[in-house]
Amino acid sequence: MSLNSSGGRQQASCPGHYDPPLLHPVHQFGGRELDFRCRVALMAIINRTPDSFYDAGRTFGRDAAIGAALKAVHDGADWVDIGGVPFAPGPALDPAEEAARIVPVIRAVRSESDAIISADTFHPAVAEQAIEAGANVINDTTGLHDPRLGRVAAEAGVHLVITHSLAEPRTVYPRPQYGDVVLEVAQFLRRRADYAQELGVPPEKIILDPGHDLNKNTLHSLELTRRLAEIAEAGYPVLAAVSNKDFIGETLDEPKSGRVEGSLAAAVASIFNGARILRMHNVEAASRAIRMTEAILGWREPVRLRHNMGNVNEPAL
Repeated sequence: MSLNSSGGRQQASCPGHYDPPLLHPVHQFGGRELDFRCRVALMAIINRTPDSFYDAGRTFGRDAAIGAALKAVHDGADWVDIGGVPFAPGPALDPAEEAARIVPVIRAVRSESDAIISADTFHPAVAEQAIEAGANVINDTTGLHDPRLGRVAAEAGVHLVITHSLAEPRTVYPRPQYGDVVLEVAQFLRRRADYAQELGVPPEKIILDPGHDLNKNTLHSLELTRRLAEIAEAGYPVLAAVSNKDFIGETLDEPKSGRVEGSLAAAVASIFNGARILRMHNVEAASRAIRMTEAILGWREPVRLRHNMGNVNEPAL
């Protein structure tokens, strides 16, 4: 939203950006309400795994994971995504062990914060325990590979993130091929959103994630970012998980430690193309980038106005 000449609010119209045709613009996550017409939610990543993609086990310890989640909220995250199993191929983890990793963290964070909490899992039994502990969202990177997950979300009344991927959970999928990656991902997500509704998940509880880098090469992920509006056309809030991904590393020829700027650029491009949730590692930097982008779009006012506002040009603080 922006200010009109009389000081009231009017709907922003920013040239060069895309407003998705949201079926349900306002979403309720427990005590949190988000209006995705004029707000971008920042999702922080908490991996309670010894072999996570980015932090290589830094938040594997229970106290470390809880501390990282609460710090992320303090640093500007609206949402924390807590997972116990990487997407990457590897040995299966017993659901009881996965639940033992994430459920205590969810419970502890919920006791300290009203932030949105998602459980990154594809196991229905883990999802049930996570919801009982306080999770508002189930983040499924397998695109409803197990339909029971949709039923669990439906019965509990929580949100469900449906992500595009091709592989069986934790299995290798070499050299993924697409005729038109964006068209095929969009069609997949629309079909799975319809399927989720058949399982009982209402449309106002569905979020779509095109799955950057998940069974996709760098050119595929760049194309998805460039044409993300075609994913958002389905009318559901779009989550862009672009942070420190390999498509950024290969584009810039940078290791994980050198991908922050590329991640922020991809995140801002995603916002302008319709993303309304960003899943990011570097929370403080991402929060500032989101706030600045929202201000450019007319959705957020500056914290202060001093520059060239008076008889003396006062320097910014």
